[in-house]
Amino acid sequence: MEKILYIDGKPVKLKSTGAFMLRYKQQFHRDALKDLYKLQEAVEEETNEETGETVQIIKDIEALNLEIFFDMIWTLAKTANPQIPPAMEWLDTFDEFPLEEILPEALKLIMASMGSTVESKKK
Repeated sequence: MEKILYIDGKPVKLKSTGAFMLRYKQQFHRDALKDLYKLQEAVEEETNEETGETVQIIKDIEALNLEIFFDMIWTLAKTANPQIPPAMEWLDTFDEFPLEEILPEALKLIMASMGSTVESKKK
């Protein structure tokens, strides 16, 4: 699954594939699933009363680990474009990095690639 987000006014393609978890572990030497769980603890879903749309908001800024957040975003960007520079160099290309806009979209992208598209045959 792919998505283009605008970070600091620049289009950034993010991509989540079956290799995302392995690429993350290979690059950062941490378990992506455990780190993803940590990010999820900082976020909660709310329903917009006007539109009925479900949105994710940051509920616990203290639970939010920015290193994990930036590493996951970089891994999604690297999956979409293998030519991007190492994480710190890439992050240095942005003056602004709107956390509240990027985090929910990135989490949706990752979770969508982990979900099943096949209906369970057990009943």
